[in-house]
Amino acid sequence: MLRSPLLTVMVQAALKAGRSLKRDFGEVEELQVSLKGPANFVSVADRRAEQIVFAELKKARPDYGFLMEESGAVEGSDKSHRWLVDPLDGTTNFLHGIPHFAVSIGLERDGVPVAGVIYNPATDELFTAERGRGAFVNDRRLRVAARKDLSAAVITCGIPHLARGDHDLFRRELAVVQSKAAGLRRFGAASLDLAWVAAGRFDGYWERHLSPWDIGAGIVMVREAGGFVTDLDGGEDMLASGGLIAGNEAILRSLLATLKSA
Repeated sequence: MLRSPLLTVMVQAALKAGRSLKRDFGEVEELQVSLKGPANFVSVADRRAEQIVFAELKKARPDYGFLMEESGAVEGSDKSHRWLVDPLDGTTNFLHGIPHFAVSIGLERDGVPVAGVIYNPATDELFTAERGRGAFVNDRRLRVAARKDLSAAVITCGIPHLARGDHDLFRRELAVVQSKAAGLRRFGAASLDLAWVAAGRFDGYWERHLSPWDIGAGIVMVREAGGFVTDLDGGEDMLASGGLIAGNEAILRSLLATLKSA
């Protein structure tokens, strides 16, 4: 596939950060004997990957702003464009030696996500998307799944962490979705959840309390694969509200109605 210069820059940044994470991931198992060692090591790996992404993108587009998980907001002179960067989405998976984590880079233009790259260095799967140009994994075109009934659908979700989020609400939502869907999964990396919806591996996805860097790239991925993404009220306020539903049109509508009943 032919990539635009902008997407090429994003891919290069993700691959370079991914190489760093892959090296660090190989060391994690050796640190599991220490309670303190792994967490500190992963924190360093996270920051190092973010510095790599920042340097690569800054060099290519010096005027663009940034919103990053570790370093926060960096203002740019170009107020229309902002990078959304999660250098290590799935930190807990990484920490425990689970090969399901990703570098996620999204680009928003005037507040709307327009391009995304999600790269899992452990599996070497590179998901890319750009508005109007389609979504791909390792250059293979992506399409969302065609299932229309929740009773045949596998849905992924996020579970609120200890002392974060509304656990009672989640348990109600879980119960009502579980009563209607074929299966539920929780994999622990929002960017890859969205990429897997785009790839048709999951039929739908919902989660609350997400940050823009978690979902900026994935929103473009799902939409360019023929899917739909809304906030939990069916609107377009995903980046600000942190709540999100994704799937094909039929699954999204069913999932939205089901969650509202909780």
